[in-house]
Amino acid sequence: MSATKQSLSAAVFLGLSVDGRIARPDGDLEWLTSRGEAAGDAGFTPFVESVDAVVMGRRTYEAIASEEDWPYLDHPIHVISTTLAADADSRITVHRSAEAAVDALQQDGRRRVYVDGGATIRWFLAARLVDELTLSRVPVLIGEGPSLFGSLGGDVDLEHVRTAVLDGGMVQTTYRVLDGPTPHTSK
Repeated sequence: MSATKQSLSAAVFLGLSVDGRIARPDGDLEWLTSRGEAAGDAGFTPFVESVDAVVMGRRTYEAIASEEDWPYLDHPIHVISTTLAADADSRITVHRSAEAAVDALQQDGRRRVYVDGGATIRWFLAARLVDELTLSRVPVLIGEGPSLFGSLGGDVDLEHVRTAVLDGGMVQTTYRVLDGPTPHTSK
């Protein structure tokens, strides 16, 4: 993957609850959108302007598919899914694997992509493709639902870049990913 990392980098910009949940068990995001309104854009527009494509998993796509105004500034949207039909939505390109999405992004000359969705973010981290994480903690504990982080194949060393407290009590922290996962060593 080291050759891939040189030509494609990924950035994460994600809202999550203080207890690390990215959605309720049923996929509901009302807890995020209603509390996040006070924070306004939270820097999302300049972030999206800094990327040239978006890649996400099927569940993330399904959570935003019905929105009339997509916040992606007409960037190409790549969705990773083994079940979504290739022609499900003219606004997206469907890939059967993350590897296929990365190959397509590279063939299109994409250099910096926005990665969204828990499993997709974990895959990109494990593949050593993520170079920046911006995590916005919403001041709520929702208790259940998918967590952003799970098994990554090892530690991911981060360097703190900045932290800001936004309106509504949201705390946004940006990290630089130093070199992707480092396998654990047992003693």
